[in-house]
Amino acid sequence: MENITDRLSALREVMKQNGISATIIPGTDPHGSEYLPNRWKERTWISGFNGSAGTAVVTLEKAAVWTDSRYFIQAEDQLKDTTFELMKMKMPETPSINEWIISQLKEGEVVGLNPQMFAHNAFAENFNEFSFNQLSVKNIDLIDLAWQDRPALPENPFYIYDVKFAGKSSSEKISEVRNEMKKVNTNVYIMNSLDEIAWLFNIRGNDVNYNPLTISYAAVDTENAYLFIDEEKVTAETKTALANEGITIQPYLAIYDYLKNQNEKSHVLVDGNRINQSLYESISSSSTINLAASPVTNLKSVKNEIEQEGFRNAMVKDGVALTKFFMWLEENIENNINEVTVSDKLIEFRSQQENFKGASFGTICGYADHGAMNHYSATPESAYKLGKEEMLLIDSGAQFLEGTTDITRTLMLGEPTAQQKTDYTLVLKGNIGLSEAIFPINSRGSLLDVLSRKALWENGFNYGHGTGHGVGHFLCVHEGPQSIRLEENLTPLKAGMVLSNEPGLYRDGEYGIRIENLMIVQPAISTQFGDFLKFEIITVFPIEKNLIDVNLMTNKEITWLNNYHQFVFEKISPFLDEKENVWLKEKCEAIAK
Repeated sequence: MENITDRLSALREVMKQNGISATIIPGTDPHGSEYLPNRWKERTWISGFNGSAGTAVVTLEKAAVWTDSRYFIQAEDQLKDTTFELMKMKMPETPSINEWIISQLKEGEVVGLNPQMFAHNAFAENFNEFSFNQLSVKNIDLIDLAWQDRPALPENPFYIYDVKFAGKSSSEKISEVRNEMKKVNTNVYIMNSLDEIAWLFNIRGNDVNYNPLTISYAAVDTENAYLFIDEEKVTAETKTALANEGITIQPYLAIYDYLKNQNEKSHVLVDGNRINQSLYESISSSSTINLAASPVTNLKSVKNEIEQEGFRNAMVKDGVALTKFFMWLEENIENNINEVTVSDKLIEFRSQQENFKGASFGTICGYADHGAMNHYSATPESAYKLGKEEMLLIDSGAQFLEGTTDITRTLMLGEPTAQQKTDYTLVLKGNIGLSEAIFPINSRGSLLDVLSRKALWENGFNYGHGTGHGVGHFLCVHEGPQSIRLEENLTPLKAGMVLSNEPGLYRDGEYGIRIENLMIVQPAISTQFGDFLKFEIITVFPIEKNLIDVNLMTNKEITWLNNYHQFVFEKISPFLDEKENVWLKEKCEAIAK
């Protein structure tokens, strides 16, 4: 079934057979993952839309996809001729998913939800809202019934992540988790988030693109730790290594029996925003369920000294690779290269660095108006040929054993317009404003977000995405719980957290601008008013000077930029040859008004 219309027909047929009038198909998996194995790309299969964020809804008569502003243009293109309607999230005219379903269905009709694809809290919210509006909810995996040629799950072996990179053994981490469990009076802890399992047990895998994860579940109690994983993924070496850390391997789906066998002495800790509803419903009714934030989420977000140093080393490797790449780009800009060529070449240069393990996400290479699409993904059919006439935005990253990188640079090899220079400089001022922040401990990211937007707001400009996301250590490039964005996030920023700093400005149909560095939260000063934190910038690659209008910069901002470029040159020049050093020195030369 290659045709979306045929897939919709097949889905609607099984809906009718099971008395279902509507179903919600989120773009995730039983583990709440961002990147999915082919088997769980359900929303993409049914709608054709493959953006990383979005939810499909199908009724017996209509179909729609909800996604955010990063994907409006992409979704419009991919949903064309599919009968799926695009629902633009956060637009005044757009109803919520549940509002729309309620408006389409009659009292007493049934909404089918796959409990594997919803976290417990989200499932409960849906159930309560539908029930209040006289609709029933039925647990059912409709996609599995309709998808006849569904791919199998990957069977790639996982591997042990060396403690010299992780900084702590898995047994040490498990001990920390048990201490956190005691604080909330629990003796069993269940995990289904793949990055949390990978971090806790010091394992990595190759089951999905970009994130070094292996499909599994996990449990920790007061005496034992369990990794539930398909036996095809286990080698004698990994089994022995985990056993030495006190970890027992069980079959992947044995997690369900483990949960059903809990008793009245079991106080089971689960994170309602993470555990899928299917697992939640399997927990023995005789046990006590404690809904609380995952202890691993917070432990993982604060990087230890070894992890922090690993990040710094990974950034140097990235800076060397990017220097070679951008030199190549300048030399070949008029040699019939395009957005796809650029993405491939970036991988090539990064792969020359030791301990490279792949890209950390799909490269966003947007020339001209493609740069205005926040999460544009070039294809051979859509790729623009590059030149000197328009702006070019490149957002890319790498996975090294030492750490995960994520960087965005915007450049123009020709002569920019006054508007382009103004726009770029305002974005740069925002990046510097956040970079220089000093703030009290327990500050939330939402309190700092204005520092990145102030210069833009003063000119009537804004951007629709968050300013900063957490970054995992040789894990997911998008990691919580920390963030810097307008929306409230109650998680305070703590020393050791790694975040991005990426303000932007996007003119639809013209160009996009984003400047992104990674940074580590560090202690700053202590006074009679308390302890304060700051950001250590760890990305080491020049910021484009050709697009700067120095008249819009303050002397303090110019000093920051010059100091940053001196830091960049000192960090990566020892790893470059003479020609590369000449190029880098010019890019890092100080500017003045």
